[in-house]
Amino acid sequence: MADRSAQHDRSQVAPYRRIVAELRGRILSGDLKPGDRLPSIRQIAQRWGVAAATATRVTGALRDEGLVLTAVGSGTTVAPAAADQPKAAPRGTVTRAAILQNAMIIADQEGLQAVSMRRLAAQLGVGPMSLYRHLSGKEELVAQLADDVFGSEPLPAHSRNGWRSDLERICRVQWGLCRRHPWLPRAISFTRPLMTPNVMAHTEWTLATLEGLGLSATDQVRESLVLPALVLDLAAQQTDDLDAELETGLTRDHWRTANREQISALLGGGRFPFLARISDGLAADLDGLFEYALARHLDGLAVLIGDEPG
Repeated sequence: MADRSAQHDRSQVAPYRRIVAELRGRILSGDLKPGDRLPSIRQIAQRWGVAAATATRVTGALRDEGLVLTAVGSGTTVAPAAADQPKAAPRGTVTRAAILQNAMIIADQEGLQAVSMRRLAAQLGVGPMSLYRHLSGKEELVAQLADDVFGSEPLPAHSRNGWRSDLERICRVQWGLCRRHPWLPRAISFTRPLMTPNVMAHTEWTLATLEGLGLSATDQVRESLVLPALVLDLAAQQTDDLDAELETGLTRDHWRTANREQISALLGGGRFPFLARISDGLAADLDGLFEYALARHLDGLAVLIGDEPG
């Protein structure tokens, strides 16, 4: 009974934690020595049967513990013993651009929660305090990352096809940015907006499109906030899904497989006939939901300004 209980307890541990514990044990026992290569993301995913996102989180956790180092060209290796670790690089070795580049990679792969000044310092091979000569802290770092993303694609020129075409284009630009950088919705706030030039340029572009449509100044501002909110709220579903995958090790398809019996029991009894006829993939089609929500919102805006819905 005791053995069975122990096995049950182990089965409840998040997959990435079990893998981290095993690799940590190999490092501390000397089985993996300083300078040895850690299994790659793909190797971890294949060996332990987990998603790539989970494997990425494993290496991130070991890096945060100071057990491994990641360097361009050499991959992830076991860190040297504390006495042998290199001293902080001379003043000026670390640049703001290098900090932001490394932070962007971590955020894209593991989410904003994985980005820390301590981890960036370890990745760059310097002392944490050297980063604060370039950035005041994580808040400024995240704001700059978001601004860099918004500035990574030029704003479209205003077209001659009317306000609806222009608003569709700016929303699709923002949707693409969120899909490429799933952490972005978590970095944007409307109550405490980012005062950064590229983010502000998107709002200014939208306000320019709304000018002359007969909306009050208040409604123009509201519309310039509601449109990106539509984009960000739907994109946040992708963020939440990736976070859940990192935490549990289950992709969306694996989650549905694991919960198939419960789903069938709920939908097969006749209590929810309308829900039962919904296709499995419909709710997960975020691109389809985005296009639908955008079209219906712009239909409503057309009625408000007295234009014909497209």
